[in-house]
Amino acid sequence: MPELPEVEVTRRGLASRLAGRVISGVEVREARLRWPISADLRRLAGRTVKAVRRRGKYLLVDCGDGHLILHLGMSGSLRVLPRGAPAGKHDHFDLVLGDCLLRLRDPRRFGAVLWAPGDATQHRLIAHLGVEPLSRELDPRRLHKLTRRRRTAIKLFLMDARQIVGVGNIYANESLFRAGINPRMRAGRISLEKSGKLSAAIKHTLHKAIRAGGSSLRDFVGADGNPGYFQQRYWVYDRAGLPCRRCGTTVRRIVQGQRSTFFCPKCQR
Repeated sequence: MPELPEVEVTRRGLASRLAGRVISGVEVREARLRWPISADLRRLAGRTVKAVRRRGKYLLVDCGDGHLILHLGMSGSLRVLPRGAPAGKHDHFDLVLGDCLLRLRDPRRFGAVLWAPGDATQHRLIAHLGVEPLSRELDPRRLHKLTRRRRTAIKLFLMDARQIVGVGNIYANESLFRAGINPRMRAGRISLEKSGKLSAAIKHTLHKAIRAGGSSLRDFVGADGNPGYFQQRYWVYDRAGLPCRRCGTTVRRIVQGQRSTFFCPKCQR
């Protein structure tokens, strides 16, 4: 599933190419995504794209009086293509903008294309989301406060979008390794000092992933059609049975919350 870095890479690729363009039409080839695409989206014609923003894993296309909310689901991608570009089997939605179009490709159809009048941050899918990890809000004291009296494992806490939004499985694994924290430790036991190391590790890991174009484990490509390369730099994720890149100890895999967790038992005691 595309996580925050992949969505941010997509946002950056779209922002400069869409801002200021007038929407000339909408084409829906398959409306049955995670939530059905409304026929009302055809009314977007004539609106101007003001900006493309991100909240967690949601992309928000600002049209002035409302926002087009886009989500990549499990395997989706968004690309800017010339108008009239042939559509493939999994190309379900086009936002036409003059001589180009924004196309959603979504093989598993878990993505979303929704219209939110007014302030998109108040939409039911977005209003409950937690702290943006790349913002100044996530500092050592804020992270320490959020974890108080939490009995859940710190790995699962990081993946709870109601607390910190968009980190996801890959980057939770990598951040905990960088901070030297065992993923099974209870969140409520994280000290202020460790909160500082972890908040810094989260930001560092996400920034590095964004610079690498994200991770392309299956279908993800950026708005320019290029894959990401951060998977070549993983410390522990998907490296069970291999030696730790730092100390040589065998990387272990456990299951937490039905998701795979990878860690070094020596570096993350």
